[in-house]
Amino acid sequence: MTQLLDAPAKVAANTSTPAERTARRKALLHWIAVHSLGTAAALFFVLPFVFVVLTSLMNDQQALTRDLTPNTWEWGNYVKVFETPGFLTWWKNTLLYAGLGTVLTVVSSVPVAYALAKFRFRGRTLSLMLVISMMMLPPQVVIIPMYLFWAKQLDLSGTLWPLIIPMAFGDAFSIFLLRQFLLTIPNEYLDAAKVDGCGELRTLIRVVLPMARPGIAAVALFQFFYAWNDYFGPQIYASENPAAWTLSYGLESFKGAHHTDWNLTMAATVLVMAPVIVVFFFAQKAFVEGVTLTGVKG
Repeated sequence: MTQLLDAPAKVAANTSTPAERTARRKALLHWIAVHSLGTAAALFFVLPFVFVVLTSLMNDQQALTRDLTPNTWEWGNYVKVFETPGFLTWWKNTLLYAGLGTVLTVVSSVPVAYALAKFRFRGRTLSLMLVISMMMLPPQVVIIPMYLFWAKQLDLSGTLWPLIIPMAFGDAFSIFLLRQFLLTIPNEYLDAAKVDGCGELRTLIRVVLPMARPGIAAVALFQFFYAWNDYFGPQIYASENPAAWTLSYGLESFKGAHHTDWNLTMAATVLVMAPVIVVFFFAQKAFVEGVTLTGVKG
């Protein structure tokens, strides 16, 4: 019975032409090569994170030895990190900086991007060029006059407000990215809304924003990641006040205080990275869609 069932497959294999067998062999080799490269790339990015996590669960004697796995799983290392004076304050400051900064950036950038994408006015091209030029301007170029303004004129040194307040006036990269995404929305939808009696603001809120969710999600994630990992800004404005430190800046101080306790340093590193990984894991679909669709039209 088995021979009868295998007979059609053998006949099909025998009747296939040499060109077909060569094509199948090439397809198999291509599949193996692509998946091998994909696996190697995945391991290249994942293994350092695995090393950090495993080291964070070792005791101080075993950390950074040749052992690959902990002899005893020291989950209490994470408790010790949270009990470090100031660590919870760094968390609160980082959430304030990243969360409020992201909201302000999105709220202030969307109307500007909408105007550059859909309005026709004199100086539109010049305005876009100014936005692009601001993207090319390194922050280190203007850091001295900006610091003198915030610290000497407004007396806000030692706080995070010099980093948060400017986000209420838009961000060049976010404006450009949103503008490119809004160009992909057909003007017919906007014209239909205006025929129904919608003004520009109502059209933006009721029509444009729902269709621009992927682009807004991409901009929000970019801004959140930037603020969460920002080290330069807090170092300039908040270094003199430990109560205003963020996780990225506080982690440097933590590493200096525990330079021999690499297990605790790795545990603190995991706690700093974890929120970003979780946010990206749940928002990756909208993020990838927003980045993919951005720039279809120019």
